[in-house]
Amino acid sequence: MMDLEIRHGDELKRTEPCLIGIAGGSGSGKTTFARLLHEKLGDEHCAILYQDAYYRDQSLAFARDDGQVNFDHPDAVDFDLLTRHLARVKAGQAIPVPVYDYVTHCRLDRTETLQARPWIIVEGILVLSDPVLREHLDVTVFIETPEAVRLARRRVRDARERGRDAASVERQFHAQVKPMHDAYVEPSRCYADRVYSGEGALDAPVRDLMAWLGLAG
Repeated sequence: MMDLEIRHGDELKRTEPCLIGIAGGSGSGKTTFARLLHEKLGDEHCAILYQDAYYRDQSLAFARDDGQVNFDHPDAVDFDLLTRHLARVKAGQAIPVPVYDYVTHCRLDRTETLQARPWIIVEGILVLSDPVLREHLDVTVFIETPEAVRLARRRVRDARERGRDAASVERQFHAQVKPMHDAYVEPSRCYADRVYSGEGALDAPVRDLMAWLGLAG
């Protein structure tokens, strides 16, 4: 366990931001875990940086190949920019987070400012797969969930949020999501300091991580 200077009286304190990488397969529960942890730490002390904000502009690709872009492949993510931003936020600087438009599949001209906080959560399926990015992470977490559960959750999510039918969700899952999970996401599990099951409620795993970090749950 690393030596973190995190308490001064009743406040959370650090000499520099601590970056917590949270990875896992699509539908694993990693976003829920990240949000629960953020809620526990509080807005004043914590911010979440989502890998999905760093998708490369894919508008031309969608016009060319009718949308067969593989968003689960590392090439879909601008890891160079994300890594530069992690270095800046770790130095205590604010960063201009890109805004990705899922309708037009392009990166918008505007950005959203993320201020440095004592704790920065970096969430995404591939955040433990990139070796340069990993160098900036102080704590790493992997949410492990069976494939059948992840697929079932994607069916519900994509039907509710994107109006997709179950057949199209399954086609994409087996053509893109599963192969990329097997090739890039699951192998990154070995870089995690803590591995938690995402099959059930995540309150207990969040409390465990906080205890491991020396924080009151």
